[in-house]
Amino acid sequence: MTAVSRPATPPLTERQEARRRGILRAGAQLAGRGGFEAVQMREVADAAGVALGTLYRYFPSKIHLLVAVMQDQLQRLHDTLRRQPPSGEDAARRVADTLMLAFLALQRDPHLADAMVRALTFADRGVSPEVDAVSRLTTTIVLDAMGVDEPTPEQLSVVRVIEHTWHSALITWLSGRESIAQVKGDIETVCGLIDLPEERGQDQAWSS
Repeated sequence: MTAVSRPATPPLTERQEARRRGILRAGAQLAGRGGFEAVQMREVADAAGVALGTLYRYFPSKIHLLVAVMQDQLQRLHDTLRRQPPSGEDAARRVADTLMLAFLALQRDPHLADAMVRALTFADRGVSPEVDAVSRLTTTIVLDAMGVDEPTPEQLSVVRVIEHTWHSALITWLSGRESIAQVKGDIETVCGLIDLPEERGQDQAWSS
């Protein structure tokens, strides 16, 4: 059976974009106060000053909304890193520092972090485009820290492992099963997988 693709979404007008950003702020604020359960769509609509039907046109569910909030948070981090890129002397150090910066930002607002991570965990196929957008942005942030514009398939595989480890570390920290020091150790360990061709040579980089 042939999959039906979504029709192209027209660009938002300036007014629509402002409304969307207001909804994202309202969702983030409610999540920050009480986590995933505190985000109720009617309350989001009231806080954003929009009708409930309008809210659902932008975000069909609170999962869609919270995944979009995470994308917005990551975009803010990306913008900050473009202005102030990590200064580590090797790729592994720069990526580890970048991910710890993201983690420490989430640590400052654990209820919001929990809500966003739970939304990603609960997301089904209906939220795939939004989840994919978060994944692409995370990949871009890691590749920027590595200093790679055109990654090899092997490098992309390592990036995926790094992303999976970071996500898992967030979950275990949020559940109280891992300390910040353990998270830092896990991130630094997995970032050790990074091996750019110019550092060891293309023939040796992925021989192990």
